[in-house]
Amino acid sequence: MDRRVWVRFVVPLLIAALAGACEPSGDAGSRPPAPTSSTVPGESAAPIAGSATPSADVSLVPATPTPTPAITVKVYFYLGGEPGSDGLVPLERNVAADDPVTGAMNALLGGPSVSEAGDRTITSAIPDGSRLLGLRVADGVATVDLSRDYESGGGSLSMFVRLGQVVYTLTQFPEITAVVFSVEGQRVSVFSGEGIALDSAQTRADGEGILPAIFVDQPAYGAMLGNPGRVAGTANVFEAQFRVTLLDAAGATIADVPATASCGTGCRGTFDASVPYTVDRAQTGTLRVWDGSMKDGRPVDVREYPVGLVPAG
Repeated sequence: MDRRVWVRFVVPLLIAALAGACEPSGDAGSRPPAPTSSTVPGESAAPIAGSATPSADVSLVPATPTPTPAITVKVYFYLGGEPGSDGLVPLERNVAADDPVTGAMNALLGGPSVSEAGDRTITSAIPDGSRLLGLRVADGVATVDLSRDYESGGGSLSMFVRLGQVVYTLTQFPEITAVVFSVEGQRVSVFSGEGIALDSAQTRADGEGILPAIFVDQPAYGAMLGNPGRVAGTANVFEAQFRVTLLDAAGATIADVPATASCGTGCRGTFDASVPYTVDRAQTGTLRVWDGSMKDGRPVDVREYPVGLVPAG
């Protein structure tokens, strides 16, 4: 065959044959998998630029946490002062709404914050390290089980205060009217080395001895007052009469109204007063409750603490 003819016809055939040998066979299992696109729900699919780029893994996308609803409760500490002015005081805490009773107890055991335990000496008689071991509510009675640390230390006043702190904290809830104490799973009938008898469920009436003469339960220490403000609690003062005064941030008197308890002069009665006032901006003011001395009218049994003031309306 002429060499030119061989080159013209045979060489192209050889090249085609070699090219066919390099092509993958028709078996799909021997081919690399085609690139795929994976998208996060809610996003549009984007083409993959190359096989070296890994596809998105939906399982690695963190889920958005669901916020836990919270509720505001009160915990009760001790506010120092002159005789007749010192005693239990409510402070607010935010706890999980699904179990506010347990949340309130744990917040109480956590004690006052550094800022709360400042110039006015807010303290807790509950010893550090006290732990809540159990809490059950049935038929209006809360049975609270605390660690051994709760009854450590000494002094009858300290023991009465720590018992009152728990009773007042738990009985703020409508479903609880009394409290039974246990320590390390054992029902307590005599509390601590001070020999305090707890042979019956404890109520708020059992803790009246650790209250100031005029006990404000609403608003709490440092809480918003509202406008008009509602000031409510219990009092044991001469003829059940006393006064409620509000001071603005500059210390000026912006309200001064009389209040009357349901009982007085040797018995403790309830009171609930409405206090309108005028401020031009939100600010921290002072709530002051006090009685006038029978001798000269000077303020006695004074209890005061900060509250949030707001314009009316």
